[in-house]
Parts: sequence; C-alpha cells; structure tokens
Amino acid sequence: MYAIVDIAGQQFKVEEGKFVYTHRLGEEDGAAVTFDKVLLLDNNGDVSVGAPTVEGATVSGKILSHLKDDKVIVFKKKRRKGYKKKNGHRQQLSKVLIEKISN
Repeated sequence: MYAIVDIAGQQFKVEEGKFVYTHRLGEEDGAAVTFDKVLLLDNNGDVSVGAPTVEGATVSGKILSHLKDDKVIVFKKKRRKGYKKKNGHRQQLSKVLIEKISN
C-alpha cells in the first residue's frame, strides 16, 4: 500500500514504515503529524485517484528529527571583469517516519 501525499507544497510517494525527508515542519521532535492532502491511494492494485484529493484518506507519521541537508555551493563569475561571488546554502529538513495510511 502506498500513497501520493502533498506535504508542504511538495508531492511524495509514501509507504508505511518508510522515512521521508521534507522541508522543515513547525512541530518539535517526536510530535505526531497527520497529512490529509492525499492525491492518490493504492491498496494492492485498487487505485483511488482524488479530484483533487481522496475523500477521507489520511497519512499519519511521526517527526524523528530536524536536520540540515548537504551544502550547495553557488558560484557566480563574469569573465575578464574580476567579478567572483561564492555563496553556500544548507536546506533545513525534517525526517518523518510514516506510520499509517488509512482511507
């Protein structure tokens, strides 16, 4: 059984017992979260597609930790002008354990 869920503006394919790394969620570590924007639900070949969401379907999970992603280096340069700019960015993430998919 799996579901396609909209979490913080991004779509993820989730299964029970698996982890998902999403943009930082507002709750603290160990908090239970429920996602109700289920776009598609597959129950062993029985597929339900929402318009735009599947009615009554929810995905519940638990926030395990908040962490940072790997650093992304942004380097800008214009040749023959002496212009160089180096910048870095680390995205804030939340690690979520998917506990139950219900319809």
